[in-house]
Amino acid sequence: MSIRTRQIIKLILRMLVTVLLLVWAFSQVDLGQFRRTVQTARWQYLLGVWATTAAFFWVQSVVLQLILKKQDCRVGVNTLFGASSVTALYSLFLPGFLSSGVKWYILKRHTGKGSNVLSSMLYNQVVLMVVMMVIGLAGLIFTNPAQAASPAAQQSRFLPLTCGVILVVLVLVSVLAVNDRTGGTVVRLLAAALKPLPQAAREKGRTILAQIETFQTAGWRFHMTIALINAADGFLVGFLMYLSAAMAAHVIVPPGVLIWLCAMIYVLGRLPISIANLGVREATLVTLLAGYGVEESAALLMSMILFSSLIFMAAVGVSYQLYWAIRSKHSGLPQEPGLS
Repeated sequence: MSIRTRQIIKLILRMLVTVLLLVWAFSQVDLGQFRRTVQTARWQYLLGVWATTAAFFWVQSVVLQLILKKQDCRVGVNTLFGASSVTALYSLFLPGFLSSGVKWYILKRHTGKGSNVLSSMLYNQVVLMVVMMVIGLAGLIFTNPAQAASPAAQQSRFLPLTCGVILVVLVLVSVLAVNDRTGGTVVRLLAAALKPLPQAAREKGRTILAQIETFQTAGWRFHMTIALINAADGFLVGFLMYLSAAMAAHVIVPPGVLIWLCAMIYVLGRLPISIANLGVREATLVTLLAGYGVEESAALLMSMILFSSLIFMAAVGVSYQLYWAIRSKHSGLPQEPGLS
């Protein structure tokens, strides 16, 4: 079977998963109640969702600029923000890995250092993923949704205890993996742990581990700076984004719940199982918010409002593409850093 055929099959499977999850989510909702929920929504908060989404992308651009600078690549924040916006546009049509390739191509053309750009992008994605997992686990520990679902003492303590153990292991492995003394051993152990996985997953995992090794000599201050900025972006900006969406849809839950929901949906969105995280977001919110007494129609509307933020960033990406195309036409130079 050729590579192209396998890619087509994977895309069809993702589309199928997306459709099935969306059908299930909508099947849980009374359409009449959903229409009433839409009519009573506070649409002014939609601007808050879009503004915080743009802020999240902007902070991520600042972080990537710092990482690229460590790799001897000088790129402006505006260019990075534009590349991320264009990636959001292509993510509506391409699977996550291919849409990220669009961003890599733009930055490679701008810097001329494809391997350095790849290392920087993968490093930032891994750090942000770890940070969001830490935020999500901490949120689950402090809010303990199992306690609300089941008042039994033993069951209510199991979830925070399990999350605490995973949190400690995650932080410990991450710290040791980027340390120049222990990193080599940890990376080899993680590579060995990938053996039971399918070949494609092993190759992607080894690629990520190889890029992590590039930053093992960066120093703890650099890693701490990147982690803290990502933490602020994920915790504060992500919370405000979900708070705005919840207020728009009249969803009332404790603030801590929005924090771990934001982190959980972000992490699930990195899994290559759907298109643009559609279906995963909707099914997750409809299922988990029901435990807090939130109507399925309100949870579904909240998920659609969050999805609109991707549409908003895709529109920003279209604007950047047009601007780069017009600028290259008038200057008579090759289009940079847009796509040919």
